Amino acid sequence: MKPYRNPTASAASTPLLLLCFFALYLLTTISPALLTTTSPSPYHSLFLSLSSNSSSSSHLRRLTRLPHISSSEANSLAASYVLSSFPFPSHSTSYSVLLSFPLHRSLSLLSPSSPPVHFSLTQIPSPSDPSSSVASLAVPTFHAYAHSGVVAAPLTYAYYGRVEDFDTLQSLGINVTGTVVLARYGMIFRGDIVKNAQDAGAAAVLVYSDYEDYAKGDTFPAGQWLPETGVQVGSTLRAQGDPTTPDWSCRAGEEECERVDKEEIVRKGFMPGVPSLPISGKDGEELHKAMGGQVAPDNWQGREGTPVYHLGPGPGVVNLTYMGNETLRTIQNVFAVIEGKEEPDRYVLLGNHRDAWTFGAVDPNSGTAALLELAERLSKLQKKGWRPRRTIILCNWDAEEYGLIGSTEWVEENREILTSRAVAYLNVDSAVHGPGFQASATPQLDSLLIEASKMVKDPDNPSQTIYDSWISSSDSGSVGRLGGAGSDHAAFVQHIGVPSVDMSFGHGFPVYHSIFDDYLWMEKFGDPMFQRHVAAASIWGLVALRLADDEILPFDYISYASELKRGAKTIEEEAAGNSVRFSPLYKSIEEFRTAATKINDDKKALERKLWGVALSKDQSKLRELNDRLMMAERAFIDGQGLSGREWHKHLVYGTSKTDDYGSKSYPGINDAIGDAKKSNSSDAWRSVQHEIYRAARAVKQASSVLNGGLT
Repeated sequence: MKPYRNPTASAASTPLLLLCFFALYLLTTISPALLTTTSPSPYHSLFLSLSSNSSSSSHLRRLTRLPHISSSEANSLAASYVLSSFPFPSHSTSYSVLLSFPLHRSLSLLSPSSPPVHFSLTQIPSPSDPSSSVASLAVPTFHAYAHSGVVAAPLTYAYYGRVEDFDTLQSLGINVTGTVVLARYGMIFRGDIVKNAQDAGAAAVLVYSDYEDYAKGDTFPAGQWLPETGVQVGSTLRAQGDPTTPDWSCRAGEEECERVDKEEIVRKGFMPGVPSLPISGKDGEELHKAMGGQVAPDNWQGREGTPVYHLGPGPGVVNLTYMGNETLRTIQNVFAVIEGKEEPDRYVLLGNHRDAWTFGAVDPNSGTAALLELAERLSKLQKKGWRPRRTIILCNWDAEEYGLIGSTEWVEENREILTSRAVAYLNVDSAVHGPGFQASATPQLDSLLIEASKMVKDPDNPSQTIYDSWISSSDSGSVGRLGGAGSDHAAFVQHIGVPSVDMSFGHGFPVYHSIFDDYLWMEKFGDPMFQRHVAAASIWGLVALRLADDEILPFDYISYASELKRGAKTIEEEAAGNSVRFSPLYKSIEEFRTAATKINDDKKALERKLWGVALSKDQSKLRELNDRLMMAERAFIDGQGLSGREWHKHLVYGTSKTDDYGSKSYPGINDAIGDAKKSNSSDAWRSVQHEIYRAARAVKQASSVLNGGLT
């Protein structure tokens, strides 16, 4: 670009020439880090100033007026409310999926030393709670997709129902075959509790909320803890998405749609083969009283003052009946779209689910309220002239509680487009459980999360930022990993390899999935001033704005290389003492680190160039660099998927084979090591070596994407 020169004022041109030479000097001497194109936009600061805790409160009150299980009329009303509340062009997409509902449940106890007990299986709300007037509209307590059946058998206690807990019982000479297993909620996914009990030979499973875990103080409404009749409802589906349409979707109204038979789903272990019921802490205590045999280990005992726990079997015998109805129902996802100005075909997606087992004030509608408040702020920015560089899509999912169904069906239907166009997915399920910021992510987004946390005030201590309180917490500001399948990020990360984030305030809350998760609980204990909702929307929105507006995507793959190596060392320790070699994986990781350093240098060079010349001249280079940054995560996806778990295709982060909530690094290697330790055969250890090579190849492919050239 030629400097401006006025021929009629040559004397005045001298200072201008000096200014030009000074600018040129800056371009050639100042550190590229100072010439970044990612300095905060004034719109981003404005976004923070537009917050409204009254808006979040109003949205949450409206969303939690009624229990709204997926496919219910109340949930359709909630969908309409979200649709009408989005201040941008919005639409809904419906799918026909298999959902599960209880038809009949009964539970009774026969004990030699006391009269028979017939359990009501009913949660009793407090009359002082405004939600109590409509609590009877909630679905009866049940496990979705539980096997229908009638069982009469003695009880056995299995602690949290983990694989290691059943191993402990076996080592103590306790045979659970043909018994009804009593297990505590916590530690692992309830569907895996049932599966582990079934694998051990149990005839049925009862899962209860032990007072030691869920009633450590005053119970609701006097305190935050779960009342004695409170029950955690939930799904036992060990799969993501509609189990009748694995890897594909069926839109509502489609007459021709391939579906898998229920018998096949059960045979593959996705649905249980034995009946189960969730029960209250009060009912769990009553069942413990009827058990004899060996005294349970000290760490298996309940809180002080409760009866001593025994392992059984018996002498108490339970009669359990569960009859369920699995039926096709219509679910409804809702979307709002803010079209990007320069790159409308690049998508930054923000998602939260809407459906709840009961009122869902924490789970999930604290997240829905935050999403709607965030949308209001973006609308105000738009009125002040802001338009995102890339398209922002706000997603409100249905049927998450049943097995991440709404998000998974949508991802499966749009797999190819999302694979080529999705920049990132930002998930907030339950925005507020209580105090303390929590976040998990794929590693290239760690730095962006930390930067955003430094810009938002801590809602519980305005004298410091979220980052300040985060690093001083017990988690020391650490970012978790997204291998688990506990929320709607799963399809994006583990199925198609989209960089993702999941965040919340607090981690876990005692009235989870019960009728006591209502507006009053949130108002009294979760977020009395709704400031945590505001903070959640702020950090969620800031991360989204950076991803949507920054000319160069704010991804950091150098930190990813460190995470890859850390995970490799952890998994190598699991295989210690055996002949497998991890050198192929470590070599690939070092190649990845070199590629990450190269693309980081390429970013700095382009930042310097964009600062000094017209942006339009370098659009193609900018696009090429951003594509490399965006697509590297896809390289960790292997089309064959994990062995025995083909839907899960990410070879670096995935679920634990024995806990769907748990996150594992290199899940394929981890699975193979577990199998090899059981059989200790040479073939099994060769399978471990094969999985190491698979992971190494995936990391090498990611390096190639970052390098941006053919070999």
